[in-house]
Amino acid sequence: MKRTIGLLGKKLGMTSIFGDDGKFIPVTVIQAGPCPVIQKKEKEIDGYQAIQIGFDPLPGHKLNKPSRGHQSKAGKGYYRKLIEFSPKNQDELELGQELNVDIFQPGDKIKLSGTSKGKGFAGVMKRWNFRGLPRTHGHEKVHRSPGAIGQCADPSKVFKGKKMPGRMGNAKVSYKNAEVISVRSKENVILVKGQVPGPKNGFVVLHKQD
Repeated sequence: MKRTIGLLGKKLGMTSIFGDDGKFIPVTVIQAGPCPVIQKKEKEIDGYQAIQIGFDPLPGHKLNKPSRGHQSKAGKGYYRKLIEFSPKNQDELELGQELNVDIFQPGDKIKLSGTSKGKGFAGVMKRWNFRGLPRTHGHEKVHRSPGAIGQCADPSKVFKGKKMPGRMGNAKVSYKNAEVISVRSKENVILVKGQVPGPKNGFVVLHKQD
């Protein structure tokens, strides 16, 4: 696990602002934190060092008994999402300590991870941007098909990983070097340049890059 720290957040949507130089900047608004430290994992006990943080409070009765017992040790309530980071300064963090957007600064480059929108079953033209078959010259009812997918006598099989119709979206997507435009500590909000994977109210993981 890479020695870094980050936050859990929720994508609120996209908007646009003007920079100091008057340039138009599209940004994604993310509510990030506060994320309390739920557990500190130690190498002697757990086999590795890490901290576990929580995000998105919810009533305790919505969790099962083992989860309530685990999260109650921090004394910071109960949370819907938990995630682990392995920061360099783990010894300086205490159980129950809250992490917020102050760990980021405008101009920082961060890594964003989220789950893309699910689009269901899709053909090769939508899923992989295939051209499709000709609309004329004897082609009938095959205009959006992938065409030939394998070989004949040798090796007489379809290779693994062949681009085919199937489920599109609903997969983990990560963007590196996303630029932090603004950090609003009072609102627990961070503005990131450009798009962020996932729908509105989708969970996003923000990694601080070295």
